[in-house]
Amino acid sequence: MKNTVSTLLEQKQSGDKITMLTAYDYTTAKIFDECGVNAILIGDSLGMVMLGYENTLPVTMEDMIHHTAAVSRGAENAFVVADMPFMSYQVSVQDAVVNAGRLIKAGGANAVKLEGGAEVCEQIKAIVNASIPVVAHLGLTPQSVNAFGGFKVQGKSLGKARKLVDDALKIQEAGACAVVLEGIPAKIADIITKKLFIPTIGIGAGNGCDGQVLVYQDMLGLTTGHTPKFVKRFAEAGALMRQGVSDYISETKSGAFPAQEHTYAVDDEVINELMKECD
Repeated sequence: MKNTVSTLLEQKQSGDKITMLTAYDYTTAKIFDECGVNAILIGDSLGMVMLGYENTLPVTMEDMIHHTAAVSRGAENAFVVADMPFMSYQVSVQDAVVNAGRLIKAGGANAVKLEGGAEVCEQIKAIVNASIPVVAHLGLTPQSVNAFGGFKVQGKSLGKARKLVDDALKIQEAGACAVVLEGIPAKIADIITKKLFIPTIGIGAGNGCDGQVLVYQDMLGLTTGHTPKFVKRFAEAGALMRQGVSDYISETKSGAFPAQEHTYAVDDEVINELMKECD
């Protein structure tokens, strides 16, 4: 059954946790969809995990449309959410609506996601009025990395915690269908989750949220170096891939691959005639 805005809301109301993972290509999206994940996020995190950028800021609308379209073709049942990249919605409300529309029309997304609280409520209202579902994003918003001075936990002081709660209520009033809560203390996420009637999706926000999202490369052990505290590695696919590539190199160099079972046969008669012609 196709996951929709309505089914995600029903999951919150019934206490059925929402599952979301990032994906950036057709093959990965198809696997996740077949596993039964409720939602797939084409995050602007693709800037780092797919394109090798230092952060999400260089990602363009063209990047997002390209990857969103690939994911949409592989996601039959998952609710597909596409990130609006940096400066695609901040300049004007009109830009926000036009760019959101491109992610729906050209990308095939079911909803768009944008970062920010009260300051983006006008954009949320306008996009929703254009019949496009909006997922909001509060807390550690990666597009604000320079303003934050790095990737830091948000909402630890009383004033900042109050703002998070206030922003959550405002984006809900503006028409957001869900909100991602990233990098905030679990107890604050619990308060927000209880105050909102729309679902909360946590990433580094504790298990009191209505659902969870992770970058799949982190979750499957494909990344190296620093692993954020909130990430659990559910598999070590990176090690498996490295072993497979190493075995391929070794067998190719030794001549063990391709073996007889990997080759196509031809009648000896054909070969004999061909060899005569080539003599």
